[in-house]
Amino acid sequence: MIGRTTRSMLAASAVLLMAGCAGRGGSGGGTGAGWEPAAPALPAEVTAVGTVLELDGTPMLCLGPIAESYPPQCSGPTVIGWDWAAVDGEETASEVTWGAYAVWGDWDGETFTVTGEPVLAALYDPMAGPPAPNPWDDTLPPGALPEPEAEVVQAELDEVMPGLLTTSFVNGRVVVEVMFDDGTLQSSVDEHYGDDAVVVISTLTPVSDG
Repeated sequence: MIGRTTRSMLAASAVLLMAGCAGRGGSGGGTGAGWEPAAPALPAEVTAVGTVLELDGTPMLCLGPIAESYPPQCSGPTVIGWDWAAVDGEETASEVTWGAYAVWGDWDGETFTVTGEPVLAALYDPMAGPPAPNPWDDTLPPGALPEPEAEVVQAELDEVMPGLLTTSFVNGRVVVEVMFDDGTLQSSVDEHYGDDAVVVISTLTPVSDG
């Protein structure tokens, strides 16, 4: 049984953690009830490299983790306009068809509508773009968040981040993988939590950046 003194210490610790988060950021001021990040403008023309999987007659674009089973299992948005007859490299097992492709389409926040000809992922050679900061790079200096404070930030982002796939704590930063960001989400969390505290990684890339 937790005594009155222990409960008071735990409550005080929680208040201190929240206060530490609130001390970061710009006008948003860290964590707090009612805050939500600004959402990217939609619809958006995007591209991605990943697995398209069809189950029960509905193709989907796998975003996030893929189970290493046979056939594979995943979740993601419905793909509109997908035609297996127009692509090569697919596999079928247990009434599931899948393959890995580079795809182009319109994203409305819920569905992906094909607008360009898919390319086998193994044959796709994207144009080199500017190097993006890699939060898993061991040579990168630590970020701004101690782990206890990062847990508070993760808990809040789990509730408010649109299109959230995963969150993790990596070398002083909360790494947030989302379905789509055009830079709006990153700017919003930078303003709220401060620079170098949260890294937003978009699975779908705006075509202008792809």
